[in-house]
Amino acid sequence: MPEQKWPQALWIVRHGQSAGNVARDAAEAAARAWIDVDSRDVDVPLSKLGEQQAHSLGHWFANLPQAERPTAVLTSPYIRAKQTTRLLMESASLSLDDVPLRADERLREKEFGVLDRLTKFGIRQKFPELSEQRRHVGKFYFRPPGGESWCDVILRLRSVIDTLTRDYRRERVLIVAHQVIVNCFRYLLERLDEEQILAIDREADVPNCSVTSYEFDAAQGKKGKLMLQLANFVAPLREMGTPVTAERDGPPQTSAEA
Repeated sequence: MPEQKWPQALWIVRHGQSAGNVARDAAEAAARAWIDVDSRDVDVPLSKLGEQQAHSLGHWFANLPQAERPTAVLTSPYIRAKQTTRLLMESASLSLDDVPLRADERLREKEFGVLDRLTKFGIRQKFPELSEQRRHVGKFYFRPPGGESWCDVILRLRSVIDTLTRDYRRERVLIVAHQVIVNCFRYLLERLDEEQILAIDREADVPNCSVTSYEFDAAQGKKGKLMLQLANFVAPLREMGTPVTAERDGPPQTSAEA
């Protein structure tokens, strides 16, 4: 067998519910144009429920056999992801002395540009031409002014995968990031196309503190592959009696994208 280039295991976790998720729900319910969040998106913290979700998921990792627990952690530099990572590691008794932690800007949230903090109503009201373009182009390729498309996110995640195969061979890696990051990793690792990943996205939002995981299988392909084990797994939260939430982070879908 050729030398294994992949991590032995990979968990990709979406951050816990954030204050921004709560504010977005309130703005949509009130049909307001703007989401009431004063801070930069990078600085939006977890809600109290988000903190509880992170602790609950940490307990699940704590109950894994020692040989099956993470040996390295990567996180988005956004506050809500870093808080989720810290609380999860505390509850899982993952010590920084034993499990290295690295913040990686390539795992940041998809950038929404001029559409940042706008609701569906706000996008139609302030940028009707962009709303129409988004419907025409589709969410996979649409890039708002100053923002990113899904393809842009996928491009930066390709270099993350290069890092995983270079620096984390045979490791058990935990990544804490954002909803679009989870789905774009799925696109890359499962070798999906636009139609397949958007079908997954339409089926359900990625729940806060859910787990999507992969295990290395040496029998797959010429050099082995990471194979999907869990997708949007929320049993750890339910077992702890923690409410499951799945609010979107960015601008909502148009009716044509739903």
